Amino acid sequence: MAANADISSVLQEKVLDAIAQHIPMRIVGRNTKAFYGRADVSEPLSVAGHCGVISYEPTELVITARAGSSLAEIEALLATQGQMLPFEPPYFGAQAEDTLGGTIACGFSGPRRPYAGSVRDVVLGVKVLTGKGEILKFGGQVMKNVAGFDVSRLMVGALGTLGVLLEISLKVLPKAESEKTQVFSCDVQEAIRRMNAWAGQSLPLSAAMFADGQLYIRLSGSHAGLSEACRNLGGESLAESDALWSSVRDHAHVFFQGDSSLWRISVPPATPLIDISGSWLIEWGGAQRWLKTSMASEAVRERVAAAKGHATLFRGSGLQGPQGQIFHPLSPALMALHQRLKAEFDPHGILNRGRMYADW
Repeated sequence: MAANADISSVLQEKVLDAIAQHIPMRIVGRNTKAFYGRADVSEPLSVAGHCGVISYEPTELVITARAGSSLAEIEALLATQGQMLPFEPPYFGAQAEDTLGGTIACGFSGPRRPYAGSVRDVVLGVKVLTGKGEILKFGGQVMKNVAGFDVSRLMVGALGTLGVLLEISLKVLPKAESEKTQVFSCDVQEAIRRMNAWAGQSLPLSAAMFADGQLYIRLSGSHAGLSEACRNLGGESLAESDALWSSVRDHAHVFFQGDSSLWRISVPPATPLIDISGSWLIEWGGAQRWLKTSMASEAVRERVAAAKGHATLFRGSGLQGPQGQIFHPLSPALMALHQRLKAEFDPHGILNRGRMYADW
């Protein structure tokens, strides 16, 4: 514990030194998510050594761990008590290298997200090193949130542009007694219709995905409850379905293979298939859609915006240059808000500069 406290001090000293020398820094855990966001060649600031579970209270359903902690180790610990991280985080690194801090900073959630909550929903508090060189705590115990913002959750998906995550407290949930997956053959429009219809019913849904003419529905709950739900839904039972859902979660599914640019499309779940040529995989009950296409980025974003959604270039080399727009362009009002937050937490602009948007 003392050793990790020393690491916090070392990180703080490095940030203060960077401020004094006007040197931008790139926050690095185990670098499994370097592909995500705009290219950043700044001086690395490693938090990989700042690891370990600080506290775990199974009866309170709360765990607190340092940002460099391995996701695999945290989930293994939770499993000993029959518990889990509700947002089913993806693993993008080999040999369980993904860290808790990187997952929170990127805001990544897996197939269970629409039914058990997103990563932002389960973050209870954080300790963060700001771009001012201050170490602050936000969330239940020490510092109240300011200016109407839930600062703990503000750090989720901020890609380290607002501060270096040091510690994170999360709500956990009990694992279900059993899980089953049902498979249906249908076209994409019918799949979207069914996913939305079933979401409005009293079904123990925990994942829904469509690809290549097949709709997959995962159910989680008691043995008796799942048997009844499967009878009501119909379809064919898929044996050994864990491999399917982990392949979708971790982008090991055949759909995600290859060098094509991969877009992450977020739209209202009942939105009909958008007229963009390419290959689609649809999950989160229709709300998250993965697209592989050669269509120009401007055309992709124009058509997605017309469907009241937004598009992120999740992977792809075509737009990684200095002027590349990885994330969906913000409205002037939202961009101004983001810039004010950046100025408050990182006034010197040294943390992950340009990782999200070129202007900051």
